[in-house]
Amino acid sequence: LFPGAFNCCTKISHGIPKGILQRVERFEMQKADGLCHLEAVILYIGGRKFCVSPQIRKLKKWMKKNKHKIPKRKPHGRKQRRTKIIKKKRNNN
Repeated sequence: LFPGAFNCCTKISHGIPKGILQRVERFEMQKADGLCHLEAVILYIGGRKFCVSPQIRKLKKWMKKNKHKIPKRKPHGRKQRRTKIIKKKRNNN
């Protein structure tokens, strides 16, 4: 019934072991709105996800350096159709 509810972090860790941040493949921010009631940073490591408090100073510093690991969101709505422009050949006779 609520597919988004299963992707929410329900508990967060307030500490991060040393080696964890070095192995993070990507991360997402979870806002405390809608179905998710906790603000959290979701770290993805080897197919697993870890929910961590966004207030950790070491994590904030790491996120600034690793902004490229945030997945790009696809724009919503219909895709614009590309129109092919065909140039007419000129006869220079």
